[in-house]
Amino acid sequence: MEWLGLQLFADLPASGRIVIDCRHEPLLVLLAYFVACAACFATLDMAERQSHSDDPTAHRQWNMLGACCLAGGIWAMHFISMLAFQAPVEVHYDVSLTILSLLIALGVAWLAMHSLERKQMRGWHFVQSAVLIGLGIILMHFVGMAAMETGARQYYQTGLLLTSAAIALLTSLAALCMARYFRNGSGTLYQAMKYGASLLMAGGIVATHFTAMSAMTLVIPADTALRLPSGDNSLQLALGIGFITLLISGASISAALADKKLQSKDHDLRRVSELLSQLDQARASLQQAAHYDALTNLVNRRGFNQVLAERLAEHQASESRLAVMFLDIDHFKRINDSLGHDAGDQLLKVIANHIKAATRSHDLVARFGGDEFCVVTSLNNRDEARHLGQRIMQRMKDPIDLGGRRMVMTTSIGISIFPDDGKTAEELLKHADLALYQSKDNGRNSLNFFNDSLKARASIALQLEEELRLALLEERGLCVHYQPIFDLRHGHVAKLEALVRWQHPQHGLLGPDRFIGIAEANGLIIDLDLWVLRHACADLAYLQRHGYGELKVTVNCSAVTLSHDELPHEVEMALFHAGLSARQLELEITENALMGDIQRTVNLLKRVRALGVALSIDDFGTGYSSLAYLKRLPLDVLKIDRTFLQDVPGSQKDREIVQAIIIMAHTLHLQVVSEGVETPEQRAFLESHGCDYLQGYLLARPLPMGELQPLLERLRQDAVLSPCCDTVLPGSPDLYAGNPGYRAGASTARRGH
Repeated sequence: MEWLGLQLFADLPASGRIVIDCRHEPLLVLLAYFVACAACFATLDMAERQSHSDDPTAHRQWNMLGACCLAGGIWAMHFISMLAFQAPVEVHYDVSLTILSLLIALGVAWLAMHSLERKQMRGWHFVQSAVLIGLGIILMHFVGMAAMETGARQYYQTGLLLTSAAIALLTSLAALCMARYFRNGSGTLYQAMKYGASLLMAGGIVATHFTAMSAMTLVIPADTALRLPSGDNSLQLALGIGFITLLISGASISAALADKKLQSKDHDLRRVSELLSQLDQARASLQQAAHYDALTNLVNRRGFNQVLAERLAEHQASESRLAVMFLDIDHFKRINDSLGHDAGDQLLKVIANHIKAATRSHDLVARFGGDEFCVVTSLNNRDEARHLGQRIMQRMKDPIDLGGRRMVMTTSIGISIFPDDGKTAEELLKHADLALYQSKDNGRNSLNFFNDSLKARASIALQLEEELRLALLEERGLCVHYQPIFDLRHGHVAKLEALVRWQHPQHGLLGPDRFIGIAEANGLIIDLDLWVLRHACADLAYLQRHGYGELKVTVNCSAVTLSHDELPHEVEMALFHAGLSARQLELEITENALMGDIQRTVNLLKRVRALGVALSIDDFGTGYSSLAYLKRLPLDVLKIDRTFLQDVPGSQKDREIVQAIIIMAHTLHLQVVSEGVETPEQRAFLESHGCDYLQGYLLARPLPMGELQPLLERLRQDAVLSPCCDTVLPGSPDLYAGNPGYRAGASTARRGH
């Protein structure tokens, strides 16, 4: 087959002269290989820059520069190798075909660089591109060979020709894979591998050329005169082409290196910028976390203190007023205990929104933690603070759907005014807190302003707390009084209720309503209850030794003590040290003590009941009465609260309530004790309706141990129950004038007992 004067896949002619003395100049062959290596390395660099360029214009520029490097390298290697070819004939080159071969090389190189632009390349993409590039290289080679004019015809052996084409295809495939692989990487090993890849690619290109040259045989036709070579400038021309090609490749490599450094610096700058941005975000996040509550997104205590200090400085300069309002959600703990903390968190979010909605845009609203909130507002007079507090309380009453339940929450509020109630943040917060506790003492869901009497009460409460702690530690000043409980059926004293008193050195004898609340608020109530338990057991043991072996003692147990896991052990130890049997002790619990973890309470009471200790529920009907509780609790006795007896027998409703409670208790196999019996008519009514036990001032008031034994002796001698003392309770000194006393379930004496 003849193509452009080349005899492809053809046998040698029968006539003509074969040019035998053909060889290649080694120096120029090495130059051709070196040029190819430089061009391949430059092409790999261009491919790397192309993949790292984000700018479309720069991307196209690197693409074209890579194509020029590769095309120049392939074509220069081919042309220098042809110049290295030496034969005993005159050689000239057709300019148009030479330029055409260069253009073909450019097209092949552009196709190679374009193939590398794909984001993802599958196997068939590599094969398809390699076939096109390989065929292009073969085409470029033979067009270049056609440009060589020698007067002889070029015949090509089929086997070597196909081998050359196969080498071109494999070289193209390997070049694509290596260029794709070396687009990313860094380090010494990476550079060494890229150098090796350049050598392999150049070797493949050189092998393609010289395999094709080996397939060529020059035959001078018989009718053509032999023209010997004249002047030879091949070396100068080859060196010139090599120098220009190396210059282009070197410049391209330098440009790629400079761009890589610039891009690395740009990347470093972007990284620094990102780090600075992340630091700013982290600083903002830390600022948010440090000054804002994560749950409600309100200002937290730390942020509140900072803003409050700034506002106080502003108001001091302008001599204007400012209100600090402390808010506490009433009975919030029940929500957490009954519905769980997740529901409690959802409720706090809704409450925070309610408070924000009720306040003005310039008011400061903060969450201090738990269910405590604080509001700071500027005002002209105290009424503005009152109106704002009332708006908040009214907004809080909006129904809230939570956990499938519809509930209404209330809040207690305490208010202090700057500068009337303090000039520092610490004073204002402390005084608002005192006003808040006054609101709680008044029954919650109320609003109170700070006044000087609250400060005096707080001072007394603090003093009492310190003295109570010392009294418990030294067991000095505390004592137990006992009130008899009468058995209506047998007409004698069956039990003694132990009631704690405190003989204070300045304030005289204090009833439990003066210090139980302080003990509960400051973590002393468990120690106080256990102290009463031990002393009551010891006193009963003393009475037993003096002939009162049939008596039992009842001891009150507060809600906090009822959650104490060691309570059964403490009861067992108190009985053991006193030498009493468990049947002689009865623990009284209030209904309010059952509002926590009811299952845990039931399990704890069962452990106490397993010892043989009797259990009674105190103040029945005044707390959270539930027949479900009565059914689940291991109870023996039910005590009717005195409030149901106050108007008996005059009030028909109260008579019916008391009668119903007695019937219900007996139905549940519980004995009934009625508290607060003060008149013979009340005693007669209870006796006629089957009440089991009576307790009250009609029969006996609480007495210290020294006065109890003579009373018991006199009552033992009396055959009939009769009033034994005045029904007026001498009250404890009122240390909190105008303030209701603390009410607790443990060791509490009430009027009428």
